[in-house]
Amino acid sequence: MTKKRAARSSPDSRVKRVRLSPAERREQLITLGARMLRERALEDVSIGEIAEQAGISRGLLFHYFPTKQDFHLAIVRHANAELLERTTPDPSLGLFDMLRDAVERYIDYVTENRTSYLALLRGPASASPELVALVNATRMALVDRILTEAPVPTEDPDRPRLALAVRGWIAFVEETTLTWLREEPITREALVDMLVASLPALALNADLTAALQQ
Repeated sequence: MTKKRAARSSPDSRVKRVRLSPAERREQLITLGARMLRERALEDVSIGEIAEQAGISRGLLFHYFPTKQDFHLAIVRHANAELLERTTPDPSLGLFDMLRDAVERYIDYVTENRTSYLALLRGPASASPELVALVNATRMALVDRILTEAPVPTEDPDRPRLALAVRGWIAFVEETTLTWLREEPITREALVDMLVASLPALALNADLTAALQQ
């Protein structure tokens, strides 16, 4: 009787694992990788650990991603999409408040993911041409987002200069935030104030400045 009870209480090896479609399994692996990326540099994301967490073999992971680099790039694409989603402008706010709100959420996101943020922009992986292309695509998405909200017509002859200024502002935000994450010489609120104020100042566009300050 005791033996039968023991046998019944042991794990049932006949329980089937949840079967996922190829698309679902791929998404699961990317999500697990992105979660690990929050605490590690990209080059330290472990294929073996992720395969173990997903309940598959390491070899099967490469059925969905031909190489480790392909997997890493998929993780970065996921992280970049998450960043853009987290910083989506709130259309219910005025332009100045919209900018401040987006910058605050940007700072919150990179603070939560500081290890990967620092590594992606300044670590060994940042030299990869494929990774550089992904990071640049995210930067340009942010530039386009700002220009979409800016009160400057698309056909305005001054728009190319404004686009260049905004691109420079993105670089300023990145470099300033990287330094702040490493040293935190000022408060988060002071950092946000500086980043928000620097956009209209850098753009040197009277119409944009007036609109942002309304």
